[in-house]
Amino acid sequence: MAHVKEFSVEEKLSSLVTLQKIESKLDEMEVADLEDEITGLHARQTRIEEEINGVTEFIEQRKNAIKEAEALVKKYEKQSSNVKNNREFEAINKEVEMQQLEVKLAEKHIKDATEEIAEKAGLLEKAKKNIAAKESVLSTKKGELEKIIAANEKEEKHFNKLGGEAKTHVDDRLLASYEKIRKSYRNGLAVVPVERDACGGCFNAIPPQKQSEIKQHKKVMICENCGRILVDEELHSAVAVK
Repeated sequence: MAHVKEFSVEEKLSSLVTLQKIESKLDEMEVADLEDEITGLHARQTRIEEEINGVTEFIEQRKNAIKEAEALVKKYEKQSSNVKNNREFEAINKEVEMQQLEVKLAEKHIKDATEEIAEKAGLLEKAKKNIAAKESVLSTKKGELEKIIAANEKEEKHFNKLGGEAKTHVDDRLLASYEKIRKSYRNGLAVVPVERDACGGCFNAIPPQKQSEIKQHKKVMICENCGRILVDEELHSAVAVK
């Protein structure tokens, strides 16, 4: 039966720091954040367009209401010439006044809605300009990225190889925890040093007793606030990725 080498906690931590530094270098080349931002801007543009369509629909409804009210006014005015007594005349006049008020109210709604559309059109134009600017930056970054990848393909393979080697020094369970933590944060930092008595990820204070345990490298320690794996600054600085 083949002998499987057991690695010490210190070796595992060194390998995790190595892996973190390698993957952070590869992360620098990604454009995913910018793409996410553009997706968000497109969603905002769609939302504004839907709001404008909704207000436009409302205006059409108010215009139809005006037409109906004006038609009723004409109908009542025509009826008023054939009334038989004052009571009928007053009733018809009240109906005419109500429809005239309905017209004025609808006209006010249309005026307010038109102003709202103008405001939203301004927001839409701004959103479109933001998207255009971001897409221009993204296009430039993607072009730069392609050049970097083409120029440094050998270097990227080298880093991937180093990362693969580092993973072989870490047991599956710890590696799975590392990957899970890494995916939880936008900056991808799962292993951080204790700097100035605080977690290098969330800057939460680390008690002296826990710092002492971290420096002993006898077990994997995590930040109680953010869940990241903690290492002492000396170990973190000792690992160099070339």
